[in-house]
Amino acid sequence: MKLSVEIADPASELSVSFGYQCSTLDHDNFSVQPDQSEFSRGSPIQNTNRNGSFSCLSGAALSANATLANTNIGNGLIGEEILPVLDSPKSFRRMSSSPSLSRLDLSSSPSQTCMPILAGSVPTRTGFLYENGNATWKPMSAPMRVESCSFLSGMDVQMAGGAAGEDRVQAVCSEENGWLFCGVYDGFNGRDAADFLAGTLIENIGFYLQALEWRMRKEQDASNLTSNEDETIPSKSLPTIGCHDHSSASQRKGGIVLPNCSSGEVLTESFRLGVMDCLIRALAQAETDFMYMVEQEMDDRPDLVSVGSCVLLVLLHGKDLYVLNLGDSRAVLCTSDNTGSGLVKAIQLTETHTVDNETECSKVIADHPDDPSPIVRGRLKGKLRVTRALGVGYLKKREMNDALMGILRVRNLCSPPYVYTVPFTKNHRVLEDDQFVIVGSDGLFDFFSNDEVVQIAHAFIQENPFGDPAKYLVEQLVLRAAESAGFSTEELMSIPVGRRRKYHDDVTIIVIILGNKQRTSTASTSL
Repeated sequence: MKLSVEIADPASELSVSFGYQCSTLDHDNFSVQPDQSEFSRGSPIQNTNRNGSFSCLSGAALSANATLANTNIGNGLIGEEILPVLDSPKSFRRMSSSPSLSRLDLSSSPSQTCMPILAGSVPTRTGFLYENGNATWKPMSAPMRVESCSFLSGMDVQMAGGAAGEDRVQAVCSEENGWLFCGVYDGFNGRDAADFLAGTLIENIGFYLQALEWRMRKEQDASNLTSNEDETIPSKSLPTIGCHDHSSASQRKGGIVLPNCSSGEVLTESFRLGVMDCLIRALAQAETDFMYMVEQEMDDRPDLVSVGSCVLLVLLHGKDLYVLNLGDSRAVLCTSDNTGSGLVKAIQLTETHTVDNETECSKVIADHPDDPSPIVRGRLKGKLRVTRALGVGYLKKREMNDALMGILRVRNLCSPPYVYTVPFTKNHRVLEDDQFVIVGSDGLFDFFSNDEVVQIAHAFIQENPFGDPAKYLVEQLVLRAAESAGFSTEELMSIPVGRRRKYHDDVTIIVIILGNKQRTSTASTSL
């Protein structure tokens, strides 16, 4: 059944703090305006790649939650040197090389999480941070960097990102090869964890994907050797990442070599699991590195032990959509209902990791049989609603809780960890009926159900083929939040930074139009 959704027009154009666009038009005839600070209402930017998995990207942010401008984690290196290189708040820009984490002080690490992959073994799906149910805090250095990785340093790779309150949003794409990465990092109790993710996770993912390439090359070489000896099986070269066969170009650039989605080959299930495990391992790397840095700095900054972030990652490669999440951000797919009526339905691609989720709540209670009150007033130990997140060390380790003073410290921390770091993952094969994916932090779903979000975006796309559905969702959220508070939108937006958090949470929204016949839109707002 189609929802009845009333779509209101905002009283005035929503002002944003930054905007960015990515285009696959002929670059001789189109260029992004670097000074553009709001969403473009002009023509849609079409993807000229026939086999492309996406069309274009645009974005905007509006910050209203009080937070520090830059993180101090890593002695300020991330906020002062790494993030400014990654962020492009006024446009997408091409990345000539990957950022380096080599200057971060992680060298005392005894752990090398990359070794199982480099040794040729298939990574396990769980157990990176927990062994026998207990958290392991092994500080690990950034993994050995394999020189030149097309996920970050290909000639056509572009990146955009920025902050919205305590949130971070990030998008990286290879228009030529047809892949897209989006990350939404919903920070809380500060922005340090979200900043750390934005500054380090992309490089970790690139490394593990290239480690996967290394393993595949080894297996291919072994297979070819056997084939040549037997002279019974024809050898096949390994195609490159993306939807076109750019093997020679990618090899010259040292690119990641992954199965090709346009040559008719079918990606194997083991390959899909390998890509997913790369995301899992990269997140595990970020968690252990972040917790290690917090341990090093918590004497001077005890507030770091309470800082955390939800994580939502989407990697689109050809017809494969990979999703990973910790926390309560959501990815919701809009797809046709197969009746020929033109109606659409919403399918949630993520789990919701909060105490309101009966499964998560039951797990917390079962994992702490000797604690009479693991959940107090609808929160873990009376502090946090989310049951899975990066960081938030004081609910994971007793020593970090002891670093806090007075009422900030959790009383009766009987059996940590209370917050988990094992993510939910999903691989979805994009079908012909799939239209777009909405990726949003929990603030969006405080006001709209999955069905409402999909219906609003779908109706807008149908009526405004040159419009921006992500920004429109932001505008609709502002309208609903103002109505709920009894304000006009102007009155709501005039409330000073910090105080506006009383009326709704920080919000980040990404709309990914699937296929190459429409466009992809991104909006981020902190309201």
